[in-house]
Amino acid sequence: MLDLILIVAVSVILVPLVEFTSGAGRVVLGLVFILFSPGYSLIAALFPGKTSIGAIERLALSFGLSIAAVPLIGLVLNYTPLGIRLYPVLLSVLAFIIIMCAIAWYRRTLLDPAERFNLNLKHKTLSLTRSWKSSSVIDKTLNVLLAAAIIGAIGTLGYVVANPKVGERFTEFYILGAQGRADDYPREVKLGTSAWVTAGIINREHEQAYYDVEITVAGIAVKQLGPVTLEHDEIYEAVVTFEPRATGQNQKVEFILYKNGSSEVYLTLHLWINVHA
Repeated sequence: MLDLILIVAVSVILVPLVEFTSGAGRVVLGLVFILFSPGYSLIAALFPGKTSIGAIERLALSFGLSIAAVPLIGLVLNYTPLGIRLYPVLLSVLAFIIIMCAIAWYRRTLLDPAERFNLNLKHKTLSLTRSWKSSSVIDKTLNVLLAAAIIGAIGTLGYVVANPKVGERFTEFYILGAQGRADDYPREVKLGTSAWVTAGIINREHEQAYYDVEITVAGIAVKQLGPVTLEHDEIYEAVVTFEPRATGQNQKVEFILYKNGSSEVYLTLHLWINVHA
């Protein structure tokens, strides 16, 4: 039963570890929690006997079933009010592990002690040694390839987690109408009065950036906005007014975004207005 206690203990420790720490320890326990513990606990519940399945198969299926079970748990959460967020996923996987370990514990108690699977490292080492010596060259080669594949997969995943790839760099630039939606923009404007919209900028550049906005009506600059400095994922919204300088139909109001002091246009938006006397 020692294996079940260890799996549950490591899983429970991970919850406060995610909240209060960071670094290699958190990553290592996180990989065990996601890639091994759910599958191992499920295998333990399905095969409580020590002769039901071999040690190598039990180890390999633990990784495979973990990769299958965790996405299914996320899929179920997606259709609940909790959604796919860190702590709902963390607690749901923890609950799955505890329930499977409890079932495994109960099923093992129904077996004769000599028939139960147990984590006796000395006995397992001797058993694996004898099994290795009696295996054919083909079996030895396949076992080595399987172990190398598992180690390689874990190492690759660890590297990806420790060195996440920077996503696409871009900036969101938008204008909203009177109701705070992408419609109901000003259309009819009297000369000598101002119209307004809400302008928004979201920095997705993965670094700090600053922006300037120029507003033109019929090609004539009527207003400047900025500089606005934003950190990554920071949002800026402001009500922007503009006043046309002459009457005319279908005058183009253009919102021109510049980034980091460059004179090159980064993004543009526009709408059309009719200006009356």
